[in-house]
Amino acid sequence: MIDKPFSQACVNNRQPILDQLKVFFANSKHVLEIGSGTGQHAVYMGAHLPHLTWQTSDLLVNHAGIQLWLNDYTGNNVLPPLNYHVGQTSWPIASTDSVYSANTAHIMQASEVQKLMATVENQLSATGYFCQYGPFTINGQFTSDSNQAFDSSLRQRGYGGIRDIQELQDWAPKLKLIARVDMPANNMILVWEARL
Repeated sequence: MIDKPFSQACVNNRQPILDQLKVFFANSKHVLEIGSGTGQHAVYMGAHLPHLTWQTSDLLVNHAGIQLWLNDYTGNNVLPPLNYHVGQTSWPIASTDSVYSANTAHIMQASEVQKLMATVENQLSATGYFCQYGPFTINGQFTSDSNQAFDSSLRQRGYGGIRDIQELQDWAPKLKLIARVDMPANNMILVWEARL
C-alpha cells in the first residue's frame, strides 16, 4: 500500500497554470499530459476544464500514485495513466489535439528533451497547442539567481538541468513559439503550435 503522493508546488502553481490553459485549451477536446507526476494537476485541470478529456501519462513507477488521485476524482474526463518514457517507449496515444507537460524538461536529460520536442512536433494537431510549464533560460541567461542555483543542484543530482528556449526551438523547427508567459516562482509557460 502506497501513500497518496503530494506536491506543495502543484498546489501553489495550479491556478496560474489553469488561467493560461483556459485560454489555450479553450477549443481543445483531448489533451495528453506528459509526466503527470503525482496526478494533482490532472484532477485539478480536469475539474476546471470539463470540456476536455485529459489523458495522463508517466513512467510506470508513478502510475499507482496517479491512480490514487484519480480514485478520489468524481469526474469522468481524466483517464488512467498510460506508460510513456520519452525516448524509450513509443508515443502512447493514437490521437490527441493538444499536449501539456509541467516541470519535466529540467528533470530529463538533454537527449530526452530533444526527443520530446521532436516527437511533439510530429504529433501535435494543426489546431492544437503544446503548453510547456517550468523554468527556462533565455539566450543562455537565467531569469533569477534562484533558478541558477536550482540548475546547479539539478545537475549535481544527475538531472539534465534547465533548458534554454532557443535550444527547444532548434530541436522542434516545425513548432512555432506563440507565447511565453511569465509565471510565479520564476517559471514560464511556453505555448507552441504547429507551423502552417
